[in-house]
Amino acid sequence: MTETQNLKTYDLEERTLRFAKSARAFVKKLFKTTANIEDGKQLIKASGSVGANYIEANEALSKKDFIVRIKICRKEAKESRYWLRLIDTVDEADLENERKILENEASELMNIFGSILRKSE
Repeated sequence: MTETQNLKTYDLEERTLRFAKSARAFVKKLFKTTANIEDGKQLIKASGSVGANYIEANEALSKKDFIVRIKICRKEAKESRYWLRLIDTVDEADLENERKILENEASELMNIFGSILRKSE
C-alpha cells in the first residue's frame, strides 16, 4: 500500500462521507413500512450530520469549538446506531447483514470521536 492510499484509509472526512452514503443506499433498499420510513429519515439525518460536523470541527475557530463539534460527531454516530437498531429488515438476510455492518461502523466512529475527544480535552 502506498503512503497516499494509507492516508486515505484514515481520512475521517472520507470515511464519514462513505458512512452517510452507505446509510442512504441502505435506506433505499428497506421495506417501505411506516416505521422504516420514519426511522430511515432519522438515520439519513444523523449519518450525514456525523461528517458535516467533522468538517466543521476541522474548521473550528478555537479549541473549545473543536471539542464541541467532536462531541456532536460522537453524539450523531451514536444516534445513527440507535436508528439502525430500530430498523426492521423483515428477516431479510442481506439487509440484516448490511444493517449490522452499518451499526458496527457507527460504533467504530463513536469510538474514534471519543478517542479524539479524550486526547483534545
